[in-house]
Order: sequence, then structure tokens, then C-alpha cells
Amino acid sequence: MTDATSPPFISTSALLEHWQGHRCLTRRVIEAFPDDQLFTFSVASMRSFGEIANELLQMALPMVRGVATDTWEAWGAAEAATSKEEVLRRWDETTAGMDEIWKDIPAPRFHEVITAFGQYTGPTNELILYGVDNEIHHRGQGYVYLRALGIEPPPFWERD
Repeated sequence: MTDATSPPFISTSALLEHWQGHRCLTRRVIEAFPDDQLFTFSVASMRSFGEIANELLQMALPMVRGVATDTWEAWGAAEAATSKEEVLRRWDETTAGMDEIWKDIPAPRFHEVITAFGQYTGPTNELILYGVDNEIHHRGQGYVYLRALGIEPPPFWERD
């Protein structure tokens, strides 16, 4: 763990760029799903990738907004998207919103201990990294689903 006197390991702008790179790749995974499979196909008892995409949408922009303003939406407050087109539209809106709000977060804020969504307490930078890790984990599920559908997923190293 770092404190406010430690030099940053990554700049705040590089952290956003890294996250947005992952979001770009996750968007391509969403695009790869056939329209009729995004909300219906799953493996075993796991959720559909459409449901997972909704979870990621409920986390990203509200996390950035909460870090910037210390105002937190209730978890799951937004109505879920129900079509691939709507998921992609919201994904793009969220991406733009994150870019817009991020610039208002002062660098010292990333070292503060906060409580996100009224229940997750930790250093801001660690909570943001959790959001990125959560997306990567769920995108892996999307890769499994695509392969099970006979669809080659996008290369994981291409994030732009």
C-alpha cells in the first residue's frame, strides 16, 4: 500500500488510459456476440454476458463520479440495458463520461481512503483497480462464451 507521500507508480492519466484500453477491448467482446445470444447464452449457472455488461456499466461511471464528487449512486440504481444496441450505446456514453469527469479528480484523492457505494472501503486507487480487475475477470467469461458459440474472440492484447 502507498501513502500520499509515495511517488505514484502510474500517473492518474495513465491509469485512466489503461482502464479505457480494457473497456475498448470489452466493447469488442460485446460486439462479437450475436444479437440473440448476448442476453440468452451462458455456460453452466453463470450469467449471460449481457447481464455482466450491465454490471460493468453500473460500476464504471458511478465509480468515477463517486471518486470525483463523493456522491455515490445506490448499487444497481440504473435500469439495465436489454439489447446489444443499448449496451453499446451506454458503453460509449459511459466511456465519454469517464473521460470528462476523470479530469476533475485531484491526484491526492487517489491516496485517500473512501467508501465506495456505501459498502466498499479502501484507498481510492485500490478500489479503481478492483473495478478494472472485475472487468478483466468478467471479460474472460465472455471469451469462454464466445468460444463455446464457435466465435473467435478479439485478441486480448489489442486494447485500442
